[in-house]
Amino acid sequence: MGHLFSKNGYRLKKRTRKLHHRKKKKRNCFLHGPCMLCFIVHGNSGGFDDESDHFEANGCRHNSITGISVPGVGGVGIGAAAATKLAERYATLASPEDCSKFLLSPRELAIWEGQGRSLLSAVPAKLIPPPALFRTAGVSVTVPIPVPVPGCTSDYTEMVCKRKCSEVQRCTPCKQPRCAFAAPDGGLENGGGGEAASNSETGHCHLPLCPLPSSSSSSASSSSSPADGCCGLGLHADFPHSSDSSPPCAHNYDDCQARSSEAADHLSINHLPSSILLKVLSHLTVKERCLCASLVCKYWRDLCLDFQFWKQIDLSGLQQVNDDLLVKIASRRQNVTEINISDCRAVHDHGVSSLASQCPGLQKYTAYRCKQLGDISLCALATHCPLLVKVHVGNQDKLTDAALKKLGEHCSELKDIHLGQCYGISDDGIMALARGCPKLQRLYLQENKMVTDQSVRAVAEHCPELQFVGFMGCPVTSQGVIHLTALRNLSVLDLRHISELNNETVMEVVRKCRNLSSLNLCLNWSINDRCVEIIAKEGRSLKELYLVSCKITDHALIAIGQYSSTIETVDAGWCKDITDQGATQIAQSSKSLRYLGLMRCDKVNEETVERLVVQYPHIVFSTVMQDCKRTLERAYQMGWSPNTSNTS
Repeated sequence: MGHLFSKNGYRLKKRTRKLHHRKKKKRNCFLHGPCMLCFIVHGNSGGFDDESDHFEANGCRHNSITGISVPGVGGVGIGAAAATKLAERYATLASPEDCSKFLLSPRELAIWEGQGRSLLSAVPAKLIPPPALFRTAGVSVTVPIPVPVPGCTSDYTEMVCKRKCSEVQRCTPCKQPRCAFAAPDGGLENGGGGEAASNSETGHCHLPLCPLPSSSSSSASSSSSPADGCCGLGLHADFPHSSDSSPPCAHNYDDCQARSSEAADHLSINHLPSSILLKVLSHLTVKERCLCASLVCKYWRDLCLDFQFWKQIDLSGLQQVNDDLLVKIASRRQNVTEINISDCRAVHDHGVSSLASQCPGLQKYTAYRCKQLGDISLCALATHCPLLVKVHVGNQDKLTDAALKKLGEHCSELKDIHLGQCYGISDDGIMALARGCPKLQRLYLQENKMVTDQSVRAVAEHCPELQFVGFMGCPVTSQGVIHLTALRNLSVLDLRHISELNNETVMEVVRKCRNLSSLNLCLNWSINDRCVEIIAKEGRSLKELYLVSCKITDHALIAIGQYSSTIETVDAGWCKDITDQGATQIAQSSKSLRYLGLMRCDKVNEETVERLVVQYPHIVFSTVMQDCKRTLERAYQMGWSPNTSNTS
């Protein structure tokens, strides 16, 4: 394709037509015009005929084997010694003007035309710096740079043949935006590979590149700054408009950094969509939103007042919460669906009643350990909030059966109620609640001394959807517990500390309740090895079995490991008759066991537990020593370190 870009292309075609009948001569170089493969530079001072005659006289021949052009000047070839001397002379030059004069002078021009790239191959690699221009833009393509030479008015961008510079080493790019060069056809080409059209007429750079150093500073920095090279050929170019002695590349880099920092200053988290900010703020607690996030700016204050944050309000443990605050919340946010005021000692019946009257859509109400609250607040909730599905009011001494009767009358959607340690509740309130709330799924009672077997029977008859039932410490007997066999959906049963509970009742409940997954029989001295064996055989869905302080021995643990394939958690703490044999055999035989509680099983040696921990790493063994080790390990993981000064 060299003749297409040659200025003698027309004459070459004409001569080819005249000599078409002659036998073509064998030529190593198939081009008659300026050879692009030899990277020849021609001047515009002469005409077309002079350039053609000069080229034919020199007889440029391209060796197809070595890829190096060996010119002949006056019929005498230039050898490697001459090229080495020229390379040594070129290496001693310091300024861009001297380099350009040397390479483009009439004396060395002929040698440069023929020798081409091979001339620079003789120059030491350390003297050929990487291209500064394309090091900045991330481009490894040779782009012609205009080099003004005294006495020559031609544009040297047309003199250098464009060629892919595959031998130029790719340099590490600066931290600047990638520059896209405009191709002559209007498209954009990135400098990753291929040819780049970058002359002043057709190409332009959308982003500023680091210009080459000026001639005033090149003499002082050419020997120390390898990045001052141009296009990877060791050439330096003078820019007439550059007069600053400091490297412009550094200036432009600082400008880019300044622009990027200014852009970063304009960017703010407030530019995010409000939906994203609301999602971020939703991970904060009410206290963090009210006392921290809302004080950042007015925009954040408005976001913290968004209605979705006040649908579910958790005020537990905040002693600043009082009746006035609840009244304000109720007056401004009437769409509250869930509120938790546990341990809020300054809240009284008046505040809860005001909240209930203003929030008819309330569904979940939690108020643990609010001993100052009584029937007035719970009756107001039952009257004004018929959609209640969850009521947890544990440890409220002032509650009586009147509040439970109101719940049974107005809250037919109630599914979850917690009345533990409410000592004023009796069978009348539980039976009224069971009759009025047939959708009840969770019922938990603890230490309710006036709840007897009548409540258990009423719950089993009127609430068939019960899944969680707890009667810990209540004065119920086996005659009442046996009614729980009618609950086919029962999955969690808590029968801790039932004074009159026999083994036959427990075994019958396990046989009939096929979905039972968790059974808690702690503090029942009547439970023995035979009962545990039946539980292991009949509990097809059982995963958790708690036997703390029960009258069991190693045979109970061996039966669990032998007959159960589903039990994952076994807690046999404080069982004085458990020994190393039981702990070892249940760990060996059980395929599903993941937790074994041996707290204060004094007949189990700690050495045996250490061996089991190593032998069965998938099982967590709970002893005093093992729990202390795990606690200390978690403390280390959280960054705690012992204070050596205090220990010493």
